[in-house]
Amino acid sequence: MSLCFLPLVLALADPAPAAPPAVPTELTLEQALARARAASPALGRARAELEAARAQSRGTLSLVLPRLQATGGLIRNSKEVSFGSGEDQRVLLPENDWNLRLTLQQPVFAGLREQRAYSQAKEGVRSAEQGLVATQDRVLLRVAADYLAVVQGELLLGVERQALALAGQRLEQARNVFEAGETTRLDVLRAESAVKAAQRRVALAEREREAAAGRLRVDLDLDGDLRVFEPSAELPPRPAEDELLSRAELTRGDLQQAKSALRIADLEVSKQKGAYLPVITADAGYVWQRTSFPAERYGYAALRFSVPLWQSGEIGARVAGARERQRQAALSLQEARRQVREDVRRALLDARTADTDLALAGEQLAAAEAEYAQVVELYRSQEATSLDAQASETSLADARRAVVNSRLQRVLAELGVWFAAGDLKSVLIKEAQP
Repeated sequence: MSLCFLPLVLALADPAPAAPPAVPTELTLEQALARARAASPALGRARAELEAARAQSRGTLSLVLPRLQATGGLIRNSKEVSFGSGEDQRVLLPENDWNLRLTLQQPVFAGLREQRAYSQAKEGVRSAEQGLVATQDRVLLRVAADYLAVVQGELLLGVERQALALAGQRLEQARNVFEAGETTRLDVLRAESAVKAAQRRVALAEREREAAAGRLRVDLDLDGDLRVFEPSAELPPRPAEDELLSRAELTRGDLQQAKSALRIADLEVSKQKGAYLPVITADAGYVWQRTSFPAERYGYAALRFSVPLWQSGEIGARVAGARERQRQAALSLQEARRQVREDVRRALLDARTADTDLALAGEQLAAAEAEYAQVVELYRSQEATSLDAQASETSLADARRAVVNSRLQRVLAELGVWFAAGDLKSVLIKEAQP
């Protein structure tokens, strides 16, 4: 045997041990929410927007602060020109010229436009803060919904496996009875069909669970399989509708942003009206120069003003545009208030419906379990047909699915109530800061 084939023969004779299966990441709802707040791109963008608004506010403040500027230059002329002689000689055009000017400028009055621009910038910071709050609530609700979807997928997968086990038991019994000659092969075929249908539902449940896990991995920037746990913490008692509406008026981020937009629009109208007023600035400076006429060094102070006498309607057009934007902001605030009220009422309706649905699902499950137990006994004693047994199995599986869905939908509906009130963060995360 050639030596060049020896490594291949050894590799085939002694294969490398297979890598151990990856350990799934265990994740509680609290851990998922904490990771989402740290890893969510949406929250990162909202935080960056807040920092940009703060930077803009600092930049706007500089408009009312003094400015110090130094300017200078070096010039080489083709000739030198002067007049006088001796100590009275004055150079008008030096051959090698230079100058240095230090200037201090201070805005005194500009129709209060700088102050209103600064107030707008501060209002923009508050709007960005409320935007961060609103984004955080949306991220928390989405992550909680995706986490509950994974939990729901696992529970439904358990329900489908239970249904598969029941169908398998019925198939075994049908085969035993058929081999004993007490029934036809039709019951066996029906049982085999029920087993295949149950296997299909198991496969579909596995796919739904993995799809939900994929969405959660995207939310949390994770890879690999996840192991989740059904939340056990009880949410605070649900407040009355009036209290929720009052909370929403004070804490809903999108509503607070609409209020900030209206205040910014009000300030914009006042700022544009300020263009009718004079602009006054104070200047002071000191000059060093090579030219000795009129002096080599001197200082100065000045108070300058300009008055707009006729602007061909430009200022009036800007004021009119600002008033229309103010009207739009007021209408947007009214619409936001109506939307918030309806969000709260719809969330309460969903929560009450979820309560009723869960109670009825529990009663349905109890009735389906009792029916199944009785039908199984009758089927074993040949007093019920395979169709009766199959129908009772289907009813039991449907009732179990309904309980799982209702239980988790109730949790999600409760979270929706707090989200509509703009207070979801305080419910899900204690001592949380944006």
